[in-house]
Amino acid sequence: DVQLQAFGGGLVQAGGSLRLSCAASGFMFGSYDMSWFRQAPGKGPEWVSGISVSPRQTGYAASVKGRFTLSRDNAKNTLSLQMNSLKPEDTGAYYCAARPRRSVIQYLSHQADEYGYWGQGTQVTVSS
Repeated sequence: DVQLQAFGGGLVQAGGSLRLSCAASGFMFGSYDMSWFRQAPGKGPEWVSGISVSPRQTGYAASVKGRFTLSRDNAKNTLSLQMNSLKPEDTGAYYCAARPRRSVIQYLSHQADEYGYWGQGTQVTVSS
């Protein structure tokens, strides 16, 4: 079975840091584009950051660029998101998601409906 288990969320003060991790199993992790999305109450999912396989691209939403760092470890089937200088507007449930490759060249996507596998989410709350 495909599993994406996200963990590392918590309550932190503004300016603090958290590191989210996503452990993947049940599929060829290294062949999938991976992204983090977040969702605030009453809002739709917002793409935060992602990494594609071919071409190898790493991207960030403008709101987190310079504060968040994404990494993946294909040997450990793990996707990580280091979040620094957190702001109250970073609050939300964070989900890791996997997008299967459908072509040799597949650029990084920000669209939630292109990701077929989703984890259960981990809550991040940033207090002011």
